Amino acid sequence: MAYAVSQRTPEFGLRMALGAQHRDIVLLALRPGMFLTLTGLAVGLSAALAVTRLTSTLLFGISPLDPLTFLGVPLVLAAVALLACWIPARRAVRVSPVVVLRY
Repeated sequence: MAYAVSQRTPEFGLRMALGAQHRDIVLLALRPGMFLTLTGLAVGLSAALAVTRLTSTLLFGISPLDPLTFLGVPLVLAAVALLACWIPARRAVRVSPVVVLRY
């Protein structure tokens, strides 16, 4: 995500020079990463639900459809992905439009 945002820095600088708000730039940087994250979580949860019958014999003391696992793990992964997308987005907002336009 950091590389993708750094590649779009001139675009973000131009948008800020034309009057875009910081919130708009952050959303432009967050949207692709979070789309990939949510798509991956949906595919992963679907695959995990499909494989529960195969793994039920390997689990001891926990049900194959444990709600804590099926809700907790995706939430933690989504939070980490949000942080990984948000840090480069904040860095892109701090770029001066004058420096970008001069570049």
